Amino acid sequence: MAKQILLNAFNMNCIGHINHGLWTHPRDTSTRYKTLEYWTDLARLLERGLFDGLFIADIVGTYDVYGQSVDVTLKESIQLPVNDPLLLVSAMAAVTRHLGFGLTANLTYEAPYLFARRLSTLDHLSNGRVGWNIVTGYLDSAARAMGLEQQPEHDRRYDQADEYLQVLYKLLEGSWADDAVVADREQRVYARPDKVRKVEHHGEFYKVEGYHLCEPSPQRTPVLFQAGSSPRGLAFAGNHAECVFISGQDKAATRAQVDKVRAAAKAAGRDPQAVKVFMGITVIVAPTEAQAQAKHAEYLRYASAEAGVAHFASSTGIDFSRYELDEPIGFAKGNAIQSATRQLQESAWTRRRLLEQHALGGRYVTLVGDAEQVAEQLIAWIDETGLDGFNLTRTVTPESYEDFIELVVPALQRRGRYKTAYAEGTLREKLFASSEPRLPAGHPGARYRNTPDPAPTGALHHA
Repeated sequence: MAKQILLNAFNMNCIGHINHGLWTHPRDTSTRYKTLEYWTDLARLLERGLFDGLFIADIVGTYDVYGQSVDVTLKESIQLPVNDPLLLVSAMAAVTRHLGFGLTANLTYEAPYLFARRLSTLDHLSNGRVGWNIVTGYLDSAARAMGLEQQPEHDRRYDQADEYLQVLYKLLEGSWADDAVVADREQRVYARPDKVRKVEHHGEFYKVEGYHLCEPSPQRTPVLFQAGSSPRGLAFAGNHAECVFISGQDKAATRAQVDKVRAAAKAAGRDPQAVKVFMGITVIVAPTEAQAQAKHAEYLRYASAEAGVAHFASSTGIDFSRYELDEPIGFAKGNAIQSATRQLQESAWTRRRLLEQHALGGRYVTLVGDAEQVAEQLIAWIDETGLDGFNLTRTVTPESYEDFIELVVPALQRRGRYKTAYAEGTLREKLFASSEPRLPAGHPGARYRNTPDPAPTGALHHA
């Protein structure tokens, strides 16, 4: 049976997310992001299109590298202002039954004890439809805002993340036994004291002594997403991630990235197919190819290439505004996103080339065509690279999602490559076609389930 495509809508609790400048389009509604109706309408729309999830990005800090200021960032609303993504879930969960929610939260600035409570609360309220996109941050502006001089060193952030996950596993998986809650009115016992265990963690980065504040939620640990592609990031993904988000530019390079993710899982002692790999993609579709090309041209008139380059500047830590249009951009090892700086190192980039790459305001692969053409291209990306699915970016909101649902979803369904109905169960059960709502036995976090604290192992600790 051919692989069915998994699909998340990729969005952010802000005006400008990936394809910058399109908030100026007359049909775009992204300036309504501050209202609950904006998000509940979107959730209903995505569930009608049988999307697996709404993946909500987030950033702590501001993009202040380009021009050494936030001027372009503010004028074009490059992920500023940006509101909290987790607060959206309750409202969207209330108007949907199946749609999952992948939520980004930066562990560098979140105390694990309280963050575990927020995750459990959302998992309860959504009936098990929550995932966490694990990020460690990369902006020095965020570090300064949080009282630090600069970000911790790249690999050191992942050392901290490994220990953070240990603490979460102990709280979410090990503090409350499955049968701790009895809710016995006659005996006046809601939870059995002998079934609730205090977590005691004394590590390098975290010291936690306490009981998890929530009873077990449907998934206990939310579905774990991650996006690191550096060697250290891949090692972390191999240990922990259930879904990995990559950014590909061509099929050969994407295939290599997918293979690296699966090899990292295997090296950690996990089934390589236990990790689902998603790629960010932009789709512009219309009833005919000519109409799609015209729509693409229309969108280009509103997009801001400079805003896209300003965003990319903070991803690399390089101020591209200092360079003339055709001046080669110098590469220097920094503390930002290693995959982004590696792109510059591997090719002779100029500011002109970057502006051309960001013509639509972002640099994701863009598919333009009628429904049949787009469906065939999506299938080709899946079959030729080993991807499991896509994070579909927005262009004009909500038009881009409406077009995809009306035109591309039926074309994929006719080819047997997209579901025609939701399966029952939690987000984890849906994504993995499983009857197990919780971390599978082969995942290292499962070892913390209702057992005494295990000693750190190579799979969960890096010296």
